[in-house]
Amino acid sequence: MMGPKQEAQAALFYEFSLEDHVPRDHLLRSIDRFVDLSSIRSHLADFYSHTGRPLIDPELMIRMLLLGYCMGIRSERRLCEEVHLNLAYRWFCRLDLTDRIPDHSTFSKNRHGRFRESGLFRHLFETVSQRCMDEGLVGGHSFGVDASLIPANANQTRGVDSKEGLPSNLTSRAVDEYIETLDHVAFGAATKVIPKYISPVDPAARWTGADGGAAYFAYSTNYLVDLDNAVIVDVEPTTPIRPAEARAARDMIDRVQDRFGIKPDKLVGDTGYGSAEMLGWLVEDRQIEPHIPVWDKSKRTDGTFSREDFAYDPATDSYSCPGGQSLQTYRRKFSKPRVANGGKDGFIKYRASKLDCDACPLKPMCCPTQPARNLLRSVHEAARDVARDIRKTDAYITSFIQRRKVEMLFAHLKRYIGLRMMRLRGPKGATEQFQLAATAQNLRKLAKLLPTPAPA
Repeated sequence: MMGPKQEAQAALFYEFSLEDHVPRDHLLRSIDRFVDLSSIRSHLADFYSHTGRPLIDPELMIRMLLLGYCMGIRSERRLCEEVHLNLAYRWFCRLDLTDRIPDHSTFSKNRHGRFRESGLFRHLFETVSQRCMDEGLVGGHSFGVDASLIPANANQTRGVDSKEGLPSNLTSRAVDEYIETLDHVAFGAATKVIPKYISPVDPAARWTGADGGAAYFAYSTNYLVDLDNAVIVDVEPTTPIRPAEARAARDMIDRVQDRFGIKPDKLVGDTGYGSAEMLGWLVEDRQIEPHIPVWDKSKRTDGTFSREDFAYDPATDSYSCPGGQSLQTYRRKFSKPRVANGGKDGFIKYRASKLDCDACPLKPMCCPTQPARNLLRSVHEAARDVARDIRKTDAYITSFIQRRKVEMLFAHLKRYIGLRMMRLRGPKGATEQFQLAATAQNLRKLAKLLPTPAPA
């Protein structure tokens, strides 16, 4: 028997609770336990006027932004629509059924105004990082570092030739930020190499082909990760080149120590962090074990002896060649001994005697086109030797496996957080997006490892 046709009946009163309609095992319930925005108002107090009409609650704005990143909603317009329709999203944002959703344009006004200048997103990220530490998810002994390229929000086919420069009449917020960062070690001052093209809409984004495919404009997001539970302890945007990424690693290590009092025993990274300067900083200045492959281009491929075929004697500060002759920094005897220095390039030159080389039967296999053999040794060679010795241990094999945790975070960032391409432009826009994304990843990590307990 067919039932009666259902007709919508408008009720005069409703009894409805969002709390009852959000499942107990919903991801947002687990995340909500770790979102502490009690300090947001005091942090933003100086950036709001004390007169005029009241603005939208900043806690609501931050909750909506966190929601968008945690659930992979990239568009602010779509975020507002989803919060309007989804009961769980309304519950997370502390909105009732009758509460009005902020307009998507409100996000832009706040992002480019008080939020961007207040350092709010750094404060939010560090608050969540501290919660991870309080919950025992951060060991503080083993850190991993890596960087990932994120394509910029710029037309990849409309770059300006860097030799011509940007048009003099070009003005925008991204251009102003680009000019401000020309002397910044993470952007303009990271290298003297000039890129082939400059993007007129986001000139701080660098033209790069580091992925091995077609070149494009991009930023690098740099993660410093505690390897116990893959918690992100710091994040930093840079231009996508090795010197900038290595400098970001140093800045992040120092910042974590200053902010949280944590210094790792070892740092795990790939060859991009294996420069002599970086290894010297880790070993000599910070006493951190570098579980990092050494960046070494001394291996010869023409059949002649490489530097590894020469034995170094630290007692005499000299090398011995395969023929048994000595290579020294100074071959003259000075009344006052001189200490070799690396000069501007950071390398010390060791020279063999021309007389020894001329009489040596191994000269065709050593220096067939030179009068005598020379070797270059970095001023940080002792630190490089420490890294080489560590690579021979079983602990390095473990570190090599643990390094995948950092790479998995970048895969998670692009697949689940949805940051496959930049939405905002300029270094400040990159800073905001990377900090919010890392905050969302840490919140999801907390929710996964510390799920909501079952009701009694």
